[in-house]
Amino acid sequence: MIKALSFFKRRSGMSVEAFQAYWRTRHPEVVIRLSGLRRYVQSHTLPGAYRKGEPVYDGIAEVWFDDTQAMRALAGTPAYAAVQADEAAFIERATMGLIVTEDHVVTDGPAPAGGVKNVEFLTRRPDLTVEAFQRYWREVHGPLAGRIPVIRRYVQSHTRRSAYKRGRVPRWDGAALTWFDDTQAMRASASSPEYAAVRADEPNFIAPDSPFIITREHVIVP
Repeated sequence: MIKALSFFKRRSGMSVEAFQAYWRTRHPEVVIRLSGLRRYVQSHTLPGAYRKGEPVYDGIAEVWFDDTQAMRALAGTPAYAAVQADEAAFIERATMGLIVTEDHVVTDGPAPAGGVKNVEFLTRRPDLTVEAFQRYWREVHGPLAGRIPVIRRYVQSHTRRSAYKRGRVPRWDGAALTWFDDTQAMRASASSPEYAAVRADEPNFIAPDSPFIITREHVIVP
């Protein structure tokens, strides 16, 4: 399967509470009508994140399909037009982006009920090819991060190589998704030697200062 991972900010002038309520309770009505949809998950940025200012995104949506052909078949359909029309009710469309990814599961544990999910957006180091970046992330960095004991689940979402054809540059080269029991467990991980090893390795394959959001996951279509 492949995954469409979209990221966005709420509509200008809309409160975080109203945005999250609409996204979770109203928007799924149109999304679940998409033909070929296999799974649908929303991850909402935690309200506490706004105490320090605006996060880079208010959340991400992940939608799985069998393949890119199933995704392309949606173009021009009334169901897809309805999704786009409804997005305008709560999303600032100019902030919206999408990467089509292939997932690599590093730590295959269950997502903890009521836990938190960290979403980090990655840009590869400029001197690395896409192939070298993806290989290093998967084969070298992934096992390092997988050793952090408090991580319950860890998935790498690699932007598909077809996104780079004809000189195109996707917004992100991938997203690292990690699940924890709670924010306290996340903070505890930062003091572990395993976490220190992960941070020391990051300059080997990614650009500095990767943005991230801490979210709570809502599974709409399991």
